[in-house]
Amino acid sequence: MRLVLLGAPGAGKGTQAKKLIEKYSIPQISTGDILRKAVADGTPLGKEAKSYMDKGELVPDSVVIGLVKERIAQDDCKKGYILDGFPRNTAQAEVLDKVLAEMGAPLDTALSVDVDKDVLMKRLTGRRTCKSCQQMYNVYFSPPKKEGVCDKCGGELFQRNDDKEETIKKRLDVYDAQTAPLMGYYKKKGILKSVMGLGDINEIFSKVCAALGKK
Repeated sequence: MRLVLLGAPGAGKGTQAKKLIEKYSIPQISTGDILRKAVADGTPLGKEAKSYMDKGELVPDSVVIGLVKERIAQDDCKKGYILDGFPRNTAQAEVLDKVLAEMGAPLDTALSVDVDKDVLMKRLTGRRTCKSCQQMYNVYFSPPKKEGVCDKCGGELFQRNDDKEETIKKRLDVYDAQTAPLMGYYKKKGILKSVMGLGDINEIFSKVCAALGKK
Protein backbone atom coordinates (compact mmCIF):
# COMPACT_ATOMS: atom_id res chain seq x y z
CA MET A 1 0.00 0.00 0.00
CA ARG A 2 1.65 3.19 -1.25
CA LEU A 3 -0.53 6.03 -0.16
CA VAL A 4 -0.69 9.81 -0.13
CA LEU A 5 -3.04 11.35 2.44
CA LEU A 6 -4.97 14.49 1.55
CA GLY A 7 -7.23 16.63 3.69
CA ALA A 8 -7.58 20.17 4.96
CA PRO A 9 -6.20 21.23 8.36
CA GLY A 10 -8.51 19.78 11.01
CA ALA A 11 -9.85 16.99 8.79
CA GLY A 12 -8.31 14.35 11.08
CA LYS A 13 -5.96 12.73 8.57
CA GLY A 14 -3.17 12.59 11.18
CA THR A 15 -5.35 10.46 13.45
CA GLN A 16 -6.25 8.12 10.57
CA ALA A 17 -2.59 7.90 9.53
CA LYS A 18 -1.67 6.66 13.04
CA LYS A 19 -4.34 3.96 12.85
CA LEU A 20 -3.13 2.86 9.39
CA ILE A 21 0.46 2.63 10.70
CA GLU A 22 -0.66 0.47 13.64
CA LYS A 23 -2.82 -1.85 11.55
CA TYR A 24 -0.67 -2.32 8.46
CA SER A 25 2.86 -1.75 9.88
CA ILE A 26 3.87 0.73 7.20
CA PRO A 27 5.69 3.99 8.00
CA GLN A 28 4.29 7.49 7.76
CA ILE A 29 6.58 9.80 5.84
CA SER A 30 6.22 13.39 6.99
CA THR A 31 8.42 15.79 5.05
CA GLY A 32 8.83 17.96 8.17
CA ASP A 33 10.17 14.97 10.13
CA ILE A 34 12.60 13.76 7.47
CA LEU A 35 13.82 17.32 6.88
CA ARG A 36 14.58 17.83 10.59
CA LYS A 37 16.30 14.42 10.82
CA ALA A 38 18.46 15.05 7.73
CA VAL A 39 19.55 18.43 9.14
CA ALA A 40 20.28 16.91 12.57
CA ASP A 41 22.23 14.00 11.00
CA GLY A 42 24.21 16.37 8.75
CA THR A 43 23.53 14.37 5.56
CA PRO A 44 24.45 15.99 2.21
CA LEU A 45 20.79 16.83 1.52
CA GLY A 46 20.36 17.89 5.14
CA LYS A 47 23.25 20.36 4.82
CA GLU A 48 21.79 21.70 1.58
CA ALA A 49 18.36 22.10 3.22
CA LYS A 50 19.92 23.85 6.24
CA SER A 51 21.64 26.41 3.99
CA TYR A 52 18.19 27.55 2.80
CA MET A 53 16.58 27.34 6.23
CA ASP A 54 19.36 29.44 7.80
CA LYS A 55 18.54 32.20 5.29
CA GLY A 56 14.85 31.92 6.11
CA GLU A 57 14.11 30.58 2.63
CA LEU A 58 11.87 27.69 1.62
CA VAL A 59 13.70 24.42 0.96
CA PRO A 60 13.44 23.78 -2.81
CA ASP A 61 11.23 20.95 -4.10
CA SER A 62 14.29 19.18 -5.56
CA VAL A 63 15.82 18.82 -2.07
CA VAL A 64 12.54 17.72 -0.45
CA ILE A 65 11.90 15.14 -3.18
CA GLY A 66 15.49 13.91 -2.78
CA LEU A 67 14.82 13.37 0.93
CA VAL A 68 11.53 11.57 0.19
CA LYS A 69 13.36 9.35 -2.32
CA GLU A 70 16.04 8.45 0.26
CA ARG A 71 13.35 7.65 2.85
CA ILE A 72 11.27 5.45 0.54
CA ALA A 73 14.41 3.50 -0.41
CA GLN A 74 14.75 2.29 3.22
CA ASP A 75 13.80 -1.27 4.15
CA ASP A 76 10.75 -0.42 6.24
CA CYS A 77 9.03 1.04 3.13
CA LYS A 78 9.17 -2.23 1.18
CA LYS A 79 5.60 -3.12 2.20
CA GLY A 80 4.40 0.42 1.52
CA TYR A 81 4.33 3.90 2.97
CA ILE A 82 2.01 6.80 3.82
CA LEU A 83 3.01 10.22 2.52
CA ASP A 84 1.65 13.05 4.65
CA GLY A 85 2.11 16.76 3.93
CA PHE A 86 3.71 16.24 0.53
CA PRO A 87 3.06 16.84 -2.32
CA ARG A 88 1.35 20.16 -1.58
CA ASN A 89 0.56 21.09 -5.20
CA THR A 90 0.29 19.53 -8.66
CA ALA A 91 3.79 20.63 -9.76
CA GLN A 92 5.30 18.71 -6.83
CA ALA A 93 3.00 15.75 -7.54
CA GLU A 94 4.19 15.48 -11.15
CA VAL A 95 7.88 15.45 -10.19
CA LEU A 96 7.23 13.02 -7.34
CA ASP A 97 5.37 10.63 -9.67
CA LYS A 98 8.36 10.53 -12.04
CA VAL A 99 10.78 9.79 -9.18
CA LEU A 100 8.54 7.07 -7.69
CA ALA A 101 8.03 5.45 -11.12
CA GLU A 102 11.83 5.31 -11.59
CA MET A 103 12.09 3.62 -8.16
CA GLY A 104 9.40 1.08 -9.06
CA ALA A 105 7.32 2.25 -6.07
CA PRO A 106 4.54 4.44 -7.54
CA LEU A 107 1.57 5.62 -5.51
CA ASP A 108 -1.41 3.29 -5.73
CA THR A 109 -3.89 5.48 -3.80
CA ALA A 110 -4.52 9.13 -2.98
CA LEU A 111 -6.90 9.15 -0.01
CA SER A 112 -8.79 12.32 0.78
CA VAL A 113 -10.42 12.82 4.19
CA ASP A 114 -13.25 15.28 3.48
CA VAL A 115 -14.92 17.55 6.05
CA ASP A 116 -17.20 20.56 5.41
CA LYS A 117 -15.54 23.93 5.91
CA ASP A 118 -17.91 25.08 8.67
CA VAL A 119 -17.09 21.92 10.68
CA LEU A 120 -13.35 22.49 10.14
CA MET A 121 -13.70 26.06 11.43
CA LYS A 122 -15.41 24.81 14.62
CA ARG A 123 -12.85 22.04 15.12
CA LEU A 124 -9.93 24.45 14.81
CA THR A 125 -11.22 27.73 16.28
CA GLY A 126 -12.97 25.87 19.12
CA ARG A 127 -9.75 24.39 20.49
CA ARG A 128 -8.70 25.43 23.99
CA THR A 129 -5.60 24.29 25.86
CA CYS A 130 -4.88 24.20 29.59
CA LYS A 131 -1.94 26.45 30.52
CA SER A 132 -0.95 24.08 33.32
CA CYS A 133 -1.34 20.50 32.05
CA GLN A 134 -1.83 21.05 28.28
CA GLN A 135 -5.16 19.12 28.29
CA MET A 136 -7.13 19.93 25.12
CA TYR A 137 -10.82 20.85 24.83
CA ASN A 138 -13.16 22.08 22.13
CA VAL A 139 -15.86 24.59 23.07
CA TYR A 140 -18.20 23.11 20.41
CA PHE A 141 -17.55 19.37 20.62
CA SER A 142 -15.86 18.58 23.96
CA PRO A 143 -16.22 21.61 26.25
CA PRO A 144 -14.96 21.74 29.85
CA LYS A 145 -17.56 21.44 32.62
CA LYS A 146 -16.85 25.04 33.61
CA GLU A 147 -16.08 27.60 30.92
CA GLY A 148 -12.39 28.52 30.78
CA VAL A 149 -11.36 26.03 33.49
CA CYS A 150 -9.62 22.67 33.00
CA ASP A 151 -11.60 19.67 34.32
CA LYS A 152 -8.37 17.82 35.03
CA CYS A 153 -6.31 20.29 37.08
CA GLY A 154 -8.36 23.48 37.40
CA GLY A 155 -5.90 25.39 35.24
CA GLU A 156 -6.80 28.30 32.95
CA LEU A 157 -7.78 27.44 29.36
CA PHE A 158 -6.54 29.58 26.49
CA GLN A 159 -6.80 29.76 22.71
CA ARG A 160 -3.52 29.48 20.81
CA ASN A 161 -2.79 32.27 18.32
CA ASP A 162 -2.72 29.81 15.43
CA ASP A 163 -6.25 28.63 16.37
CA LYS A 164 -7.78 32.11 16.01
CA GLU A 165 -10.40 32.60 13.30
CA GLU A 166 -8.38 34.89 11.04
CA THR A 167 -5.38 32.52 11.06
CA ILE A 168 -7.55 29.44 10.44
CA LYS A 169 -9.32 31.12 7.51
CA LYS A 170 -5.94 31.90 5.93
CA ARG A 171 -4.76 28.30 6.39
CA LEU A 172 -7.93 26.91 4.80
CA ASP A 173 -7.72 29.43 1.93
CA VAL A 174 -4.11 28.37 1.26
CA TYR A 175 -5.21 24.72 1.29
CA ASP A 176 -8.05 25.41 -1.15
CA ALA A 177 -5.77 27.34 -3.51
CA GLN A 178 -2.73 25.06 -3.49
CA THR A 179 -3.57 21.57 -2.28
CA ALA A 180 -7.21 21.02 -3.27
CA PRO A 181 -6.29 20.94 -7.03
CA LEU A 182 -4.35 17.76 -6.21
CA MET A 183 -7.75 16.03 -5.96
CA GLY A 184 -8.32 16.70 -9.66
CA TYR A 185 -4.80 15.56 -10.52
CA TYR A 186 -5.15 12.20 -8.74
CA LYS A 187 -8.72 11.76 -9.98
CA LYS A 188 -7.45 11.98 -13.57
CA LYS A 189 -4.86 9.32 -12.71
CA GLY A 190 -7.69 7.12 -11.40
CA ILE A 191 -6.25 6.63 -7.90
CA LEU A 192 -8.32 9.10 -5.83
CA LYS A 193 -10.48 7.71 -3.01
CA SER A 194 -12.54 9.88 -0.65
CA VAL A 195 -14.10 9.34 2.77
CA MET A 196 -16.11 11.72 4.95
CA GLY A 197 -14.16 12.53 8.11
CA LEU A 198 -17.22 12.91 10.34
CA GLY A 199 -18.33 10.83 13.31
CA ASP A 200 -16.52 8.37 15.55
CA ILE A 201 -12.78 7.91 14.83
CA ASN A 202 -13.15 4.11 14.53
CA GLU A 203 -16.13 4.46 12.19
CA ILE A 204 -14.10 6.79 9.95
CA PHE A 205 -11.24 4.28 10.03
CA SER A 206 -13.60 1.50 8.89
CA LYS A 207 -14.54 3.72 5.92
CA VAL A 208 -10.86 4.37 5.22
CA CYS A 209 -10.08 0.64 5.18
CA ALA A 210 -13.09 -0.04 2.92
CA ALA A 211 -11.96 2.70 0.50
CA LEU A 212 -8.48 1.15 0.42
CA GLY A 213 -9.98 -2.30 -0.22
CA LYS A 214 -8.58 -3.56 3.08
CA LYS A 215 -10.26 -5.36 5.97
